[in-house]
Amino acid sequence: MAKLRTLLFALLALLAPTSVLAEVVVVVGAGSGIKSLTQDEVINIFLGRYRKLPSGILARPYDLPAGDELRTVFYRKLVDKNPAEISAYWARLYFSGKAKPPEVSSSVQEMIKAVATVEGAIGYVERRQVDERVRIVLPLGNP
Repeated sequence: MAKLRTLLFALLALLAPTSVLAEVVVVVGAGSGIKSLTQDEVINIFLGRYRKLPSGILARPYDLPAGDELRTVFYRKLVDKNPAEISAYWARLYFSGKAKPPEVSSSVQEMIKAVATVEGAIGYVERRQVDERVRIVLPLGNP
């Protein structure tokens, strides 16, 4: 019975999308000087409440395109909001002129490149996608 349970669990794990199983982490450029951020700081940066990083540099948050599964997981873990709620939030702020949404990268690879090269850039990726160009400042864990 235990073997069957283990086999069923392994099969379910194989069938689940990989990004759902992966750990989401918030990253900055390796040379940014930022060692870590709190979840509240990341929330405030990605929701346009903070315009600067703790170092005083202008914050440049990067997002993945709407509909991207990792983006959905990121906002669910960060603020417990779904894509429609995030879109509605930004529509209200953007049209009131109070804030501008994060810049959108076309892919994780483009986001990592931007975070590594643009001063003040901050983004999110799966832990397994982290390389020497970026530093993890906040792990958000598994969904």
